[in-house]
Amino acid sequence: MPAEQQGFQSVWTRPRTGREQPALSREHIVSEALRLLDEEGIDALSMRKLGGRLGAGATSLYRHVTNKDELIELAVDEVYGEIEVTASPDPATWRTDTARCAHSLRATILRHPWLASVLGEMGMSYLGPNWMRISEAMLKLLTTAGFPADEADRALGTLVAYVTGMATSEAAWLTVLARSGQDEQTLVERLWPAAEEAAQDYPLLREGYAEQRGADPRTAREEGFQYGLERVLDGLATRLP
Repeated sequence: MPAEQQGFQSVWTRPRTGREQPALSREHIVSEALRLLDEEGIDALSMRKLGGRLGAGATSLYRHVTNKDELIELAVDEVYGEIEVTASPDPATWRTDTARCAHSLRATILRHPWLASVLGEMGMSYLGPNWMRISEAMLKLLTTAGFPADEADRALGTLVAYVTGMATSEAAWLTVLARSGQDEQTLVERLWPAAEEAAQDYPLLREGYAEQRGADPRTAREEGFQYGLERVLDGLATRLP
């Protein structure tokens, strides 16, 4: 079949074929891949290295996933399974429930910082069963609150875009922090003189930096995320009947 007629290639767009060996199932492969990703990061993942950790050759892995991209798609959806969303939405608590899911998504990304480097690149990852379940539950939450179906879909997209945008920036910072071997407060204090020097000719930035000096950086990140989330929810609230 010509390539243009084959459709987009993804682990979610082709049938699962072949009889799997219990000792080396797709689930086992994905579980070990997640451990490798969390321990060493995205650059460390290779089929050969993963096969070594599993005590199997890379060829054996290809019976379950056709390439590294498919493996990452599976790992991403496995991580999405950690996101919490209410199963019994109540119109009276839609805002609280939506915020709780947003915080859960952020926390999930921060627990797996490697995720930040692959979000938006993984083709059809949104077709994975965990993301489908979460999306369905969130759409149910928003439509129960009173959003029309088409607007609920756009509202969900806006919310996810905000959370992933903020969380991926945080995850990148936490990756730098981990590589430095320092705690966050110490590293931030070391960076302050350079930041203040760079802001000397910018009075508004200089004033802002002076106000932030000495603040707990983790608390500042959480407060910044919460502020933006509240503003997103404020905007969505104006769209309710």
